[in-house]
Amino acid sequence: MVGGHSVIGAYFEGGMGYRREKTTGVATGDEPESMYMVTSGKHFNNRCCFDYGNAETDALDHGEGTMEAIYWGNNRQWGHGNGTGPWVMADLENGLWAGSDRVGTSNTPIDAEYVTAMAKGKAGGFALKGGDAQLSGGLKTLYEGKRPPKYEKMKKQGAIILAIGGDNSDWAVGTFYEGAMAFGYSSDETDAKVHASIVAAGYGR
Repeated sequence: MVGGHSVIGAYFEGGMGYRREKTTGVATGDEPESMYMVTSGKHFNNRCCFDYGNAETDALDHGEGTMEAIYWGNNRQWGHGNGTGPWVMADLENGLWAGSDRVGTSNTPIDAEYVTAMAKGKAGGFALKGGDAQLSGGLKTLYEGKRPPKYEKMKKQGAIILAIGGDNSDWAVGTFYEGAMAFGYSSDETDAKVHASIVAAGYGR
């Protein structure tokens, strides 16, 4: 229920996903972009990869920096946040990143029924935000700073994926309720307004 109305989310149980390889208006190369999604905080796993965002245009792994997508789950294979997860991380290809280091100590788990997850990137840096999608003012900056080694200059290709990795890895589970991708690096004020709008919509009510 959202705001008293029945709605339908996209429920993924593994072996499933979407991708759009021919797009317009999506960032490529090292261009800036911002994205968010609302996902289930209780439906996730540690497999690769429940992503939403920018990926390769041919479903092949083209190496570091050819993706920039939001990841949600508790995978620890490449990198992870503090504690046991789940975390909002960035899938930048050949690595899930909770920050610029393999262990992002400032990136703490989010325990909520519904989660607002954000990722944004620009030349030389990226940011991750997350919070309880039912809690006003609950959006936290989990990381903002430089990119990891080998990812300093991005090579984004501009496809859009959901619930899979850039190479169609489809072992993850998750639920997607809403999201958007935008060209440009959004301000903190804009991020806060997006989260406030999600809370006002009334997820779970």
